Amino acid sequence: MAQTTPNHTQTVSGWAAHDSSGKITPYVFKRRENGVNDVTIKILYCGICHTDLHHARNDWGITMYPVVPGHEITGVITKVGSNVKNFKVGDRVGVGCLAASCLECEFCKSSQENYCDQIQLTYNGIFWDGSITYGGYSEMLVADHRYVVQIPENLPMDAAAPLLCAGITVFSPMKDNELLKSSGKRIGIVGLGGLGHVAVKFGKAFDHHVTVISTSPSKEREAKERLGADDFIVSTNPKQMKAGKRTLDLIIDTVSANHSLGPILELLKVNGTLVAVGAPEKPFELPSFPLIFGKRTVKGSMTGGMKETQEMMDVCGKYNITCDIEVVKPENINEALERLARNDVRYRFVIDIAGNSSL
Repeated sequence: MAQTTPNHTQTVSGWAAHDSSGKITPYVFKRRENGVNDVTIKILYCGICHTDLHHARNDWGITMYPVVPGHEITGVITKVGSNVKNFKVGDRVGVGCLAASCLECEFCKSSQENYCDQIQLTYNGIFWDGSITYGGYSEMLVADHRYVVQIPENLPMDAAAPLLCAGITVFSPMKDNELLKSSGKRIGIVGLGGLGHVAVKFGKAFDHHVTVISTSPSKEREAKERLGADDFIVSTNPKQMKAGKRTLDLIIDTVSANHSLGPILELLKVNGTLVAVGAPEKPFELPSFPLIFGKRTVKGSMTGGMKETQEMMDVCGKYNITCDIEVVKPENINEALERLARNDVRYRFVIDIAGNSSL
């Protein structure tokens, strides 16, 4: 493992955290030359994910400093390798969480690269050449074309950026549970943040009945009037939780704060499924009775494969689905991270990397 190899000859300006204080400062580093399978991307925007905050502060104990975060990247291709046939210079593209995988296992061969046990991520990973990967808090990126997707022409590049993590993370379990092929299902979305608000938009686009489940009564009006949710349950209100018992076919739990799944499971019908996509620091509290007496299933889901990510982007283009964002300049990244830690954002911060907030 090394920060660079002799092939890393391109000097790039970016922003990095250097220790567990998590403070982001300007950082100049090297990226590899554009290889035969690569595309070079001028980065326009990069979303700020909660994962960026965890890595910057080394909350999970796995950060390799200096770390350049960012895995919700949109930009324009400036160079293509000789083996690349599906992209050209000038294409509007996105890069999400994945930088490399083995390409040989059952998951890679079935377009589920995100479950490859040799997966390497867009930042804080180890690329095929042994170098550490650096993410989208930077002016330019070199990416293997197999981990790049096209951005539909009708989607603004800033509001499309968080779809590459938040969007695919909630789209994948919806597709997995066949919500794209049916209509009229009753689905619950736990948490109305960066992931949850996109999940509501998908659910309504696919013609389902959507209930938002939140600890914040103040979000009800926004959930219904702005995002189109059909119902709203305050999870700390016993009367509302009792009224919602056995009403939902599927629940997608987006909350990353520690919480018990027991009361939420009671909202599911018999044979219902809860999919956890948030990652609390402590293990889930999972009482056995709501699970057993309702024949319910609890499962997890992580982002999505590349084919599915492109499908998600195309669906967003079809239904004009984007994220609700607040655009910040690079010099305001630390303030944005501090606000994110307090959940003070509606619903995703996006860094205007290139200074072109009109694109």
